Amino acid sequence: MPNPILNLPNVVLASASPRRYELLKSLGIAFKVVKPDTDESFSVSIAALEVAPFLARKKAEAYSGLKTDEILITCDTTVCLDGMVINKPENKDEARQMLQTLSGRDHTVVTGVCLRSAEKEVIFSEKTLVRFKKLTENEIDYYLEHFKPYDKAGAYGIQDWIGFIGVERIEGCFYNVMGLPVARLYKELVGWIGGDFMGYTERF
Repeated sequence: MPNPILNLPNVVLASASPRRYELLKSLGIAFKVVKPDTDESFSVSIAALEVAPFLARKKAEAYSGLKTDEILITCDTTVCLDGMVINKPENKDEARQMLQTLSGRDHTVVTGVCLRSAEKEVIFSEKTLVRFKKLTENEIDYYLEHFKPYDKAGAYGIQDWIGFIGVERIEGCFYNVMGLPVARLYKELVGWIGGDFMGYTERF
């Protein structure tokens, strides 16, 4: 799969997220998708803001099919509040509790990204501050009934109805909240080609 815009090797996106698929596609980059099968557990000793890049790297390490002419992209997005990570809800009651907790408050969305080839690795993260208005119980119930955001950290999608009516402001990259900081990713891929890395690198 040629990538004439950046002259990249073949790109592999290891993600089950349809949002990341659409965002990466919008960059004009050709890629194939593989579905990761990774244990997403993490130690409580890891600071909340560091969990997303930790898990992004963990997903990359779990992928065994990387070829010498490929770049692997793995990602993880977390919602952080009061030094704690709010994960994906397992059911409607848990999703309701999460939205009640986020209601009327600021929280930080962190997306960690790992780029890996046979020769090098780049890991970086992007942070976006999101503020919700005070959500009513009817608004929360309507959202959960019609959108069922159980595959999303924090139990919401900023691109969904609740983002239209509930998000008062954001500071940072909007697309980061959707799960992929596309502008930062593009810069890192430019750096990958030119050797001017903006994340931290590890050779192995």
